[in-house]
Amino acid sequence: MRRIIDGIEKLTRVGGQFVLAFMVITICYDAIMRYLFTAPTSWSLEVNTFLIVYVAVMTAADVQRTDSHIRISFFSDMMGRGAQRVNRMIIGAFGVVFSGIMAWRGFLMAYQAWEYGERVSSSFGTPMVYPYAMLPLGFGLLAIRFALNILDAITGRDQEDGEDLQNV
Repeated sequence: MRRIIDGIEKLTRVGGQFVLAFMVITICYDAIMRYLFTAPTSWSLEVNTFLIVYVAVMTAADVQRTDSHIRISFFSDMMGRGAQRVNRMIIGAFGVVFSGIMAWRGFLMAYQAWEYGERVSSSFGTPMVYPYAMLPLGFGLLAIRFALNILDAITGRDQEDGEDLQNV
């Protein structure tokens, strides 16, 4: 099960890298078209707005897995091993609750967008169910990752393996 979740997270990371590269290309293209040819694209802003949601939400579980998010560890570094494990369990519990609520609310938003056929009011007219669907998927994966972090803290796996996840 853990290997499947890890594989999905790695896949979202690779997807995020491609999405980010695509965003750079399309934003540069739009800027060139807008300022050099006075012919801005009608789709670039809308597409890139939705893709930034992908980069932020869908890759969050992989960021949590590799422990590569920004954090201040001054106080946790001063704690003993036991207190650090308890701290990781508390953070994991809050993460599961928050991510679970976001996944649940995101599912409701996506379902309502699908049920009512909501679309963006632009010439592109993207169905809102697609960007909204990223919320329950990304936050659901993040909730699973936080639950795995709690399990690792309980079993001591995160300290036994000695792997520095910053170098992954």
